[in-house]
Parts: sequence; structure tokens; C-alpha cells
Amino acid sequence: MNEESPQQESLYSAREPIFPRRVSGKFRNIKWWLMGVTLGIYYLLPWVRWDRGPNMSDQAVLLDMSSRRFFFFWVEIWPHEFYFIAGLLIMAGLGLFLFTSALGRVWCGYACPQTVWTDLYILVERWVEGDRNARLRLLKAKWDVRKWRLRLTKWALWLLIGVATGGAWVFYFADAPTLARELFTGQAHPIAYIFIASLTATTFIFGGFMREQICIYACPWPRIQAAMMDEETLTVGYREWRGEPRGKGKKRDGEEPLGDCIDCMACVNVCPAGIDIRDGQQLECITCALCIDACDDVMTKIGKPRGLIDYLAITDIERESAGEEPRLVWRHVFRLRTMIYVSLWMAVGVALAVALVVRTDIGVAVSPVRNPTFIVMSDGSVRNTYDVRMRNMQADDIIFDISVEAEGDIEVKIEGEEGHAVLSPADDTKKIRLYLTSPPDSAMSTADSTTVRIWIRNEESGAETFADTVFNGRGG
Repeated sequence: MNEESPQQESLYSAREPIFPRRVSGKFRNIKWWLMGVTLGIYYLLPWVRWDRGPNMSDQAVLLDMSSRRFFFFWVEIWPHEFYFIAGLLIMAGLGLFLFTSALGRVWCGYACPQTVWTDLYILVERWVEGDRNARLRLLKAKWDVRKWRLRLTKWALWLLIGVATGGAWVFYFADAPTLARELFTGQAHPIAYIFIASLTATTFIFGGFMREQICIYACPWPRIQAAMMDEETLTVGYREWRGEPRGKGKKRDGEEPLGDCIDCMACVNVCPAGIDIRDGQQLECITCALCIDACDDVMTKIGKPRGLIDYLAITDIERESAGEEPRLVWRHVFRLRTMIYVSLWMAVGVALAVALVVRTDIGVAVSPVRNPTFIVMSDGSVRNTYDVRMRNMQADDIIFDISVEAEGDIEVKIEGEEGHAVLSPADDTKKIRLYLTSPPDSAMSTADSTTVRIWIRNEESGAETFADTVFNGRGG
């Protein structure tokens, strides 16, 4: 006889859908305002115009891949100035470290795109299907006409948000009004439709279905944040010494007095991650503070002091448990670690600001032609050839005057030009072929190599810049 093998228990449990209950309060209002501001900036910024003259795009914020430049209002970043982008990324990283060190995962709870779009999708879901209890009942209901109608309506609205999200993203890479017309008339480049479709799908899936799973399983920050936090970091916590033991009603004779927590589960029901903050700090907590609003509302109704759940540091909990006063908030925020982050953040910011102020709007790059490195002319003079790229970062055409600074006499010749003046088009790079010739018996001709300096000068404004290169002689 074959005995049936016992069924092996799965190591993984299926996801339980989370339907946060609607809550109102100080932190919920902050989240509403931040959601409105961040989404408004994201969707509307590509449509803001900025006059840069007849030869330039008038889009205020534009990542122009064709000309390899980034425009941000009055600032124009060229490829050779990528250090500005690197500096901004460093500042963003230091800012994230700073906020996490001071206030835990406050970025995740209030401004992370996953949080913002999930909040928006939950708002739509609540508007279509009702609040938490109605959505739970609908989840368990059979697939009848009403359920199909509500779900299809919700999914259609989610899809529209996803399309708007993907569409807004591609507008940052091309002139928004022009691209919008091309998209609606089917004339846009296929890559634009591909990007919109991809971002629509990810927004629809991440914000509508995966939600907290992205924060828990896909995002690395919950696992990194521990290195940024310490016992002085303010984060959402539960005053266990005040809330325990939990219970409703009055204590019975001989029992320990009940705490302020009536075990109403309001803090759990509003949590977008579905956790119980009373169990202590958990990886899933995004520090959104909605549980604080929910608990404060309950405490007000039952006549108990607010703040059973609050922004707390570990040291505060220890002090309060011992009957001492907690530290002032500013002493948690302004401490050595956060001050180091602030100092580094400001140092990078000041360096970028100085670099932006002192940078010139003309530039030159020189590349010697290596094949051959030099030519000996019939009269014994030595000629070197160079490719010179002159950057005109102004909105008008510029006439550049080219001169060479060397240790001896040298003849300067520009291919295809009479004299030493070259017209450089507005906001573009002009490439020329430059010939430098040294007399037969000069030190430059007989030396192996000599450093020379090539200057370009704006004839109208007098602005000038240079690039050093090498003049190769015949040696000996």
C-alpha cells in the first residue's frame, strides 16, 4: 500500500490585500499637500515656458538628447559640465541621509514617488468602491455586474493616471506642445510611445496592485536606512509604558490597571503597509504617521491625552519609561551626525553655485592630429595640424579671434578661412582645422616637443579662454 505523503507546508504566504481606512489629521493633511505639490510639479513643469531667444528651445525644463544638453530655467548644462548633474545627485543623496538620520523614513512616507502615486490610486479606489469596510466586502463578493462595474471603473481611472504619468515623463525630453500634437496625430517617434506604454504599465501595476510590496521587497532603502539611524532618530513609535495593558472598559478587581490603548485597531486599519506599530519598529514602516492621526482621534474621543503613538526617539521612550522628561525635538535634529550631513550638503551646494557663477560662456578644446604628428615642409619648416572645437554657449553668433602663444615665431593658418577670425553659430560647437608652422631653425622645430597655448577671444565682449597643447618638432 502506498501511504500518502503529508502535504508540505509552504514557506511563503499569499499577500493579503491592504485597504487603508480614511483618516484625517495633521499628518494626513501634510501628505495631501505634498501629493498635490509634487504631482503638480511633475505634470505641469514641462509646459512652463522660458524665453531663450530665437535659436533655443523655450521649454523651462528640458533634457535635450539631440543636442546633449540639459535646460533648467536660466541654467544650461552642456555635456562637458556633467559635474553639475553629479553634484546635484550627491546633494540628493546627502539630503536623503540627513532626513533619514533626523526623522527616519520621512522621505518614504511623504515624498517618494511610489508613496505619492499609491496614495493617489488609493484615493481613486476609495472614491469608486467606498471606504475600507466597503472594499473588504467587495473583495469577498462574487463577480456580479456591480463588482465588474466598480472594478472596471477603478482600473480605467488608474490606467488614465498611468498614461498621464508616462506622457508627462516623455515631455521632459522634447518640446511638450510639439510632442503632444505628434502623439495625438500618430506622428511621434516610436520610442515615445514605447516609453509611455512602459511607464503606464509600471505605474498601473506598482501603484494599483503591488503597493507596499515595492517598499518591502523591491526597494533597497529599508535595509540601508539602519546605517543612517541611531537611538536619537525621531521616528513613529508607541508609548508602551502608557498604553499597556490594552483593553476596553474598566479593570476587574485584582487586575492590573488598564493602559490608554483600548485595542481599537485604528492604527492598524489606516496603515498603508498593514503593520501594527505597537509591535515596535519594523522594516515595513514608512513613517507616514497616519497611525498618529488615527490614534490621536481616538484618544480625543475617549478623553485621554494625545500622543500615545507619536514621533519618538529610542532615548525618549527610555526616559519616559523612567519617569523623566523627553529631550527637546531640536536636540534630536541638531546633533553631530546631522550637522555633518548638513555641512557636506552645503559644501557641495556652495561649490556648484560658485562653479555656475564663474563658468564662461565660451570654451575651446584642442586635439592634435596624430597621423602624421608633424610635417617637414620643403623649406625645412615644421607644421603641426590640430582639430579645434570652439563652444559658443551664448544665444547669439560670435566671431572668435584665434591666436597662439608660443616660445618662438609661429605661423597660424585656419583651413578655409582668410585671417584668424571664425564665425561660431549661437549655442553650438564650431569645429575647425588649425595649422601651426614653425620656421626651420627655430627652437620649436628642432625640439622634440614644445607646449603652446591656443587662445580664442570674443571680438565683441573681449571674453577669452585658452587650451594648452603640444607642438611636435623634428628633434635633434
